[in-house]
Amino acid sequence: MNIYIAWLKAALVVTVLITSIADAKEINGFPLDDALIPVTQIFSGGPDKDGIASIDHPKFVKGGDAGFMQANDRVIGIVIDGEAKAYPIKILNWHEVVNDTIHDTAFTITYCPLCGTGMAFNSVINGRVLSFGVSGLLYNSDVLLYDRESESLWSQLLNIAVTGKYKGTALKMLPVMHTTWKDWKHFYPSTLVLSENTGYWRSYNRDPYAGYDESSHLYFPVFNKVPKKYHPKEKVLGLAVIDVYKAYPFVELNKNKINRLTDTVNGKVFTIHWNKEERAAYITGEDGSIVPSVQSYWFAWYAFHPETEVFSGE
Repeated sequence: MNIYIAWLKAALVVTVLITSIADAKEINGFPLDDALIPVTQIFSGGPDKDGIASIDHPKFVKGGDAGFMQANDRVIGIVIDGEAKAYPIKILNWHEVVNDTIHDTAFTITYCPLCGTGMAFNSVINGRVLSFGVSGLLYNSDVLLYDRESESLWSQLLNIAVTGKYKGTALKMLPVMHTTWKDWKHFYPSTLVLSENTGYWRSYNRDPYAGYDESSHLYFPVFNKVPKKYHPKEKVLGLAVIDVYKAYPFVELNKNKINRLTDTVNGKVFTIHWNKEERAAYITGEDGSIVPSVQSYWFAWYAFHPETEVFSGE
């Protein structure tokens, strides 16, 4: 049985299979005694280190040649120095990490299916290009990445290393867009798209998490009780401005008849762009450039930022 399917079925059947490591000093080969986060809140997700294989040598095809893509397929898109690339969620569901470059910029695309979080980070830390992989560990249901050079663990949603040589070091977020393939191609007709020729055999047209985004059930614990105002899997766009956090739930954005609105967060003015048809949102600053933000499920954003402000469309 495929390791991913075995893991998913186990998670669906019994949460008790999650192993709490309150007294463990190491799991999946990662020392935890110096962790910045509570060790009692780190869980094994099932797969071992690299049990979910990152894509380290990605191949791309031109958008016009991507016959494997459907108009409504969701993608994470990034633009660096005028070059656009799209990463299909149906591939990221199976790999979670893509180590890539555009021109002279090394970066890592990361996706956590359990939290709905797709984020990009500059891979250069202290002048060194790091290669990231999937540790098999979770914190607040969110993936803990690791770098192969030092085997430090990194929290995706905290954007920092939580163990090891780089403990306390921040990752630099890069702006991305979550939208449909049709919408991304409209904006960037010359885009490249990550090929299904990944070097691994996976059934990319089958969603191993089918139904998860509609269920209120979480596979793994989170440690801040999530307010029931929204469905736990309601999609939100999260913005962080120097320790001030604000969430824009899609259900609230949907109440507006206009497709853009201006908001002030921590004294800075931003424009939130909302596409109701494609259920896609992004944020620009006063200079018109896209700023880093986080699309996630409501429960995940709140688990990491319980002090968050919340936009109301009323």
